[in-house]
Amino acid sequence: MNTTTTQGVTVSVTTNYLPDYSSPTQEHYVFAYKIDILNGSEYTMKLLRRHWYIYDANGVVREVEGEGVVGQQPVLEPGESHQYVSGCNLKSGLGKMRGTYQMERLADGKEFTVEIPEFTLVVPYRLN
Repeated sequence: MNTTTTQGVTVSVTTNYLPDYSSPTQEHYVFAYKIDILNGSEYTMKLLRRHWYIYDANGVVREVEGEGVVGQQPVLEPGESHQYVSGCNLKSGLGKMRGTYQMERLADGKEFTVEIPEFTLVVPYRLN
């Protein structure tokens, strides 16, 4: 699990390779990643936007950004967490992702950026 904390917000990531949805002979590798966002601050916060960089070992870099996460803009009270699962496909079976969330502190409307820790996406047999 990869974890980082920014201004009291802790983001943790775990990944899984999905062989049933992948087709290595067609250079199609599918991964799921689970994100856990914990508001460890004393303020209520809202997740406004996400911004991802996806690196494939074949040299392709993709950038994805948009509102919320999986169709939601969760509001987190102090001590609350929000989990979601999403996915990514690669052509090489080896890559990494990193990114940020744009958050808003609801008490005063202040926006700030929370880092998402870099994590790897690796087909298990590539580790041998």
